[in-house]
Amino acid sequence: MSTPSSSARPSAEPAVRSSPPGSGHHLKARHLVMMALGSAIGTGLFIGSGAAISTAGPAVLLSFLVACVLLVLVMRALGEMAAADPSPGAFSTYAEKAMGPTVGRTLGWLWWAQIVVVVAAEATAAAQLLTELWPVAEQWVVALVFMVVFTAINLVKVSTLGETEFWFALMKVLAVVAFLGVGAALLLGLLEPPSPGWSNLTAHGGFLPNGLTGVAAALLVVIFAFGGTELVTIAAAETEDPQHNVARAIRTILVRILVFYVGAVTVMVLVLPWNDERLSVSPFVAVLDAAGVPGADVVMAVIIILSLLSALNANIYGSSRMLYSLARRGSAPRTFATVTDRGVPRTAVVVSVVFGFLAVVLNYLWPETVLLWMLNTVGATCLVVWGLALVSQIVLRRRADRAGTELPLRMWAFPWLSYLALAILAAILLLGMLDDAVRVQLLLTGGLVLLIALAAGLLGRRQAREAGSAH
Repeated sequence: MSTPSSSARPSAEPAVRSSPPGSGHHLKARHLVMMALGSAIGTGLFIGSGAAISTAGPAVLLSFLVACVLLVLVMRALGEMAAADPSPGAFSTYAEKAMGPTVGRTLGWLWWAQIVVVVAAEATAAAQLLTELWPVAEQWVVALVFMVVFTAINLVKVSTLGETEFWFALMKVLAVVAFLGVGAALLLGLLEPPSPGWSNLTAHGGFLPNGLTGVAAALLVVIFAFGGTELVTIAAAETEDPQHNVARAIRTILVRILVFYVGAVTVMVLVLPWNDERLSVSPFVAVLDAAGVPGADVVMAVIIILSLLSALNANIYGSSRMLYSLARRGSAPRTFATVTDRGVPRTAVVVSVVFGFLAVVLNYLWPETVLLWMLNTVGATCLVVWGLALVSQIVLRRRADRAGTELPLRMWAFPWLSYLALAILAAILLLGMLDDAVRVQLLLTGGLVLLIALAAGLLGRRQAREAGSAH
């Protein structure tokens, strides 16, 4: 693993008047841990898990176990690189060091494009849910308010953002813990409804009602739900003692994701038959209703709204830091690399929320259509990000081993588990090409990758010509 001082590639970062994010270490260890958990626990768990259950039946547990194994391996690989070299560009910076500037720029811009679209989607979805619950204003007005508030939070100072995200994530974690408690009480017969025991795992068409194809299709749903967890490696650069804290955060997040995701889905498939329509619509509400919890629908609607707003907050942060890093490396306009006295890359924040504000207008004019198309375009981005991150880790780890570099956090059983993660990703890609809806996402994302790579390559050639003419 190369560090900034030992990398064989010279730094391409231009000098700026302000110190970069990270020099002040504005985020605390608890912020990093909760930001990681917050990015993992979201609508993918609260809503997407229901779609996965309806696709695979009780065997969805296999889908979640495979997805969690992949996530554990990817995050460990990312953690190894982030602990050794904390950078606001994270996986984009590592890809550039491992495979050259064109790959690094492509990955950075691809991830940035995905996140700015997701920001718009989260503001829209949160506004839609809130207006359905309490129709106090038009949907586009509420979305505009959300965008203004969370843009302001990201413009104030990094510690304010970290504290906001900490409490958002804590509420989501407590909600999942409470759900697991209710589910356990129901299954143990401590609540009035009779415990279903283990019968729901086999009584409705067997454990594999839709065969292995159902497990594979559900795996695609689960993998896309995990996209965004890589945000923790971006935040690592602005954390106190990043080498120590990123290692701690990675270890913590992996255990808790396994408990929360697999635990929650296990409760769902044990409490209710997998083909119960309520599970496919809102699985958490369905289980809480079965347990006789009053007002479960309202409680879960509020939690989902908070989850969306938490992700909105974190993704504005992540997209602005990636844009900042691209500018530092000469892959974006230099003005995006300047920061305020409080360590905030203000221009990068503003540019990163432009599409979110534009989506407010688009949502007013053409509800769903434009945003849905954009989400399909970036829907498979996590596969590209994770794949290139794993390749980067393999390359940089070999360099570090040859140089005898001591790493704060090491990938297990290197290189075999890194290769296993790549093999799982390749299998998911092949499975996706067999599914009509997923194939569209893969092809659109592939086209976007090619366009960005072409632009990145042209930029590299222009910079090389300018450097040549300067000499």
